[in-house]
Amino acid sequence: MVLKDRSRVVLIPCDTYEEETVYEKIKAGIGLLGGIENLVTPEEKVLLKPNLVRKAELSRAVVTHPSVVGAVARLLKEAGVKNVSAGDSCGVGSALSTAAGAGMDSVLKKYGVPVVDFTGMGKVSYKEGVQAKAFFLSKEAAEADALINICKMKTHALERVTGAVKNMYGCVYGLHKAKGHTQYPSADSFARMLVDLNRLLAPRLYVMDGITAMEGNGPTSGDPVSMNVLLVSRDPVAMDSIFCHLIDLRPDLVPTNYHGEKMGLGSWQEENIELMLLEDAGTDSSSTAAGRARAREITVKEAFERYGNGSFRVDRRRAKSDFWVRLGKLFNAFQKKPYILQDKCVKCGVCVDSCPVDGKAVTFADGRKNPPVYDYKKCIRCFCCQEMCPHKAIQVK
Repeated sequence: MVLKDRSRVVLIPCDTYEEETVYEKIKAGIGLLGGIENLVTPEEKVLLKPNLVRKAELSRAVVTHPSVVGAVARLLKEAGVKNVSAGDSCGVGSALSTAAGAGMDSVLKKYGVPVVDFTGMGKVSYKEGVQAKAFFLSKEAAEADALINICKMKTHALERVTGAVKNMYGCVYGLHKAKGHTQYPSADSFARMLVDLNRLLAPRLYVMDGITAMEGNGPTSGDPVSMNVLLVSRDPVAMDSIFCHLIDLRPDLVPTNYHGEKMGLGSWQEENIELMLLEDAGTDSSSTAAGRARAREITVKEAFERYGNGSFRVDRRRAKSDFWVRLGKLFNAFQKKPYILQDKCVKCGVCVDSCPVDGKAVTFADGRKNPPVYDYKKCIRCFCCQEMCPHKAIQVK
């Protein structure tokens, strides 16, 4: 079925993180969505939600690049929005230390935008939820008038990719993020919960940093790869689907896309997406620069041919049928499993601390003389251990 009003996604070619260039391009891209002034009002409290999963060298593409976050902050300030902050509930460490490690705090400071560590608010009911009827939200996310999601283009062991929809999970506070994996242990149930979260918080705008993306063992232990694109949209499902097309991955194989459309969050089907290519944002910083930007609609095929990467390392295998899934769970077989690379493990224990399972599915068997070992009968395949490992010592097979 073709929708009457298609979801617009703007594809912005960009091969540099130079701040002024990124600013001009994002400004022009948002201009094709009506401009920042039509998305928020000056009196609103706006929260920027970058990906600050944990501290890492900026070149590793673990976190959203500061120049992308800074560009959005600058646009808000130019639109007269005074109350703007940025934050995340990190998997390891604090938002302040992670942002400082990436240089994001100094970029945002130029625009008077503080980085804040999220604090707990308590349970927030969501009666309209399909999978989740309540969330333990951070106070900063719950009390913001408007959220802007500034995500990173990366792979993900559980959901295949992490982009716009998945990035909002950082609005869940602290240890409740880990508990969520035990409440929603499958890729599908976790995806439906993420869709509910996006529907509850309803970000006004989604911006994806894909200038340098992450392939392979994502979302923190993969390898950086140049994609040289930025994406902007008001539809997170459509945005994540264009990400999929650019890496030759069927969008419907990504649970957040499939369930996102079924639950009314957005559209993954090509015929319901209007993909606009921003061909030239110019270098003029005047308020009319976006209006002069050259843009045209293109097909996903043309987008892939010009900007795609067919060798991008991501799981493209079809999902197993329900029969094989049930059989695999019964015999603890035919399932993805995390495993530790013995030569890379430094026995830091982050994987053990990150495991959300009661009694732990990964533990030190004899103190810290040897790397931790898994009890796969307990393991729920949430891959929190793999995601949080700071030494790229855990992979999924």
